[in-house]
Amino acid sequence: MKVFQFWQTHGAETARLLSQHVGLVMISTLVAIAIGVPVGVAAARRPRIGGPLAAAANVIQTVPSLALFGFLLPMPLLGGVGARTALVALVLYALLPLIRTTAAGLRSIDPAILEAADAMGMTGRERLFQVELPLALPSIIAGIRVATVFGVGTVTIAAAIGAGGLGEYIYRGLSMVDSTVILAGAIPVALLALLADGALLIVERVLRRPASARPLAVIVAVAAAALLIAVGAAAAWPRGPRIVIGSKNFTEQVLLGELMAQTIERFAGLPVDRRLNLGGTFICDRALRGGDVDLYVEYSGTALTAIFKQPVERDSAAVLGSIRTAYADTGITMLDPLGFNNTFAILVRGDVARARQLTKLSQLPAHAPGWRAGFGYEFIEREDGFRGLAATYGLTFLEPPRVMDLTLIYRALADGQVDVIAGDATAGLIDAMHLVALDDDRHYFPPYDAVPLVRTATLLRHPEIGQALKRLAGRVDAAAMRRMNFAVDGNHRDPGVVVREFLDGIQK
Repeated sequence: MKVFQFWQTHGAETARLLSQHVGLVMISTLVAIAIGVPVGVAAARRPRIGGPLAAAANVIQTVPSLALFGFLLPMPLLGGVGARTALVALVLYALLPLIRTTAAGLRSIDPAILEAADAMGMTGRERLFQVELPLALPSIIAGIRVATVFGVGTVTIAAAIGAGGLGEYIYRGLSMVDSTVILAGAIPVALLALLADGALLIVERVLRRPASARPLAVIVAVAAAALLIAVGAAAAWPRGPRIVIGSKNFTEQVLLGELMAQTIERFAGLPVDRRLNLGGTFICDRALRGGDVDLYVEYSGTALTAIFKQPVERDSAAVLGSIRTAYADTGITMLDPLGFNNTFAILVRGDVARARQLTKLSQLPAHAPGWRAGFGYEFIEREDGFRGLAATYGLTFLEPPRVMDLTLIYRALADGQVDVIAGDATAGLIDAMHLVALDDDRHYFPPYDAVPLVRTATLLRHPEIGQALKRLAGRVDAAAMRRMNFAVDGNHRDPGVVVREFLDGIQK
């Protein structure tokens, strides 16, 4: 089975991601227990205090996970790209089941038992710790079980903000349209969820037995938790100072992030932490400005219009000059362009283009009224996106464009779910899925030269980074980028291997 072969060839990476996944779940669950159980006690014994807290946890539970990550990212201390934000989100999601089951367990205790405890002269504190919590423990374990299983699944989404874990394989597989890589992440996640659910179910059932059997269950549970935390802490996050490389969430960006990382490792001799598949432009830009990443590759036209909100400019040199100055004012250094212009490409299926003799965008308005369009989230909103394109070419489609993730948009076109999309000119999936790019004959799109962006403080601290990346300036042309993209998207090769071969080639 291909997935087993993948695990064999990526053994060290799989172990690292698994450790990160377990570490995130265990740490967040323990923190949630430390917060949720006391709140549950307050909800049961002092509803005026605990009730509003439980209601707040209930509201948080209704917020979609991606939206919650979006809210947390810009927050000081709690936010930012990486494990910190993921842990905060996981703790917030785990609170509700813990609060509810703790409160329910305390309320279900027979009043006669509580009266007996009072008759023995126990204080409120003694009654809580010696009588109520031990009797409510099976219910509390049930809440921990729910929170843990939910956390195992939610951590996969946290990979989108650089928190690591097995979700990296799922996002990578989506960007490559490779079910093997998706399963390489999804199967261990499912097994982890089943293992956690089964283990905690056994503990819960043992705790419902006579009191003589309970100490063994508690010892087993504590030992298992300690083991899992140790495994997670062993490799969850890199130790010591490292250069952190980020990327957006599509194949070319993953390749460019890997290219920067391998170049720095090979020629500057510095350790690198990869936080690839972070999300869109604004997440990467925020991560760079906030110091969560030290470097990522941006496109000049995207920086001009989407980040700095400047008017569209068609002259490549003028765009590069403008954004170089703008970045310098924010403490970011723009290095020399890599050598290719990844402009937007308006794509249709190859058979349709041949049948209707479509070669340029100015021919599209004649067919658009009967067609469905699909675009990425950013393309819908950007200054250089759909609205300007529609105005320039007079486009009106059968229905409002479908908005979907870039990792799925090429497949949607190839499968006939939409008839036209906005992709990347250097995307390997164009050839892999037999798509055709229409010529932008009215020159609507600005230049999108790929340029490495580095935090100036990082560059001053490690000038060897700039020297290493100079080796790439002008060496990555559109044809080379397209070949690398196709190797990953079309031939399902590992991005790290593809980049290594490219560097070996230019080093000769």
